[in-house]
Amino acid sequence: MSLEEEFDRHLHQLGEATRKHNYIPTYFIRMLEEFGGVETAKRLLQKTDALQGLFTLWELGLLKESVEAAVISEKFQALFTKEEISEARKRLEDLGYFD
Repeated sequence: MSLEEEFDRHLHQLGEATRKHNYIPTYFIRMLEEFGGVETAKRLLQKTDALQGLFTLWELGLLKESVEAAVISEKFQALFTKEEISEARKRLEDLGYFD
């Protein structure tokens, strides 16, 4: 399995994990089906209006289940640019992920 396929699988698992907390990220799931994991992450990191899902995860205490957390993980960083990783890290920092 390629790293891209692993990332895609990981994001699908994140979507499933949030369902256990009664949160169904419909927009995210739709994007995953249409674009795959890496492209979905890249698109979400480019959008400033795509933060609602991240805020919902923050409210639920599930930031570890976010696309941003997946992007900054050492395992998947090779799939993203330094700018994308930096944006993901900044979003998580702003929500106290590293505190």
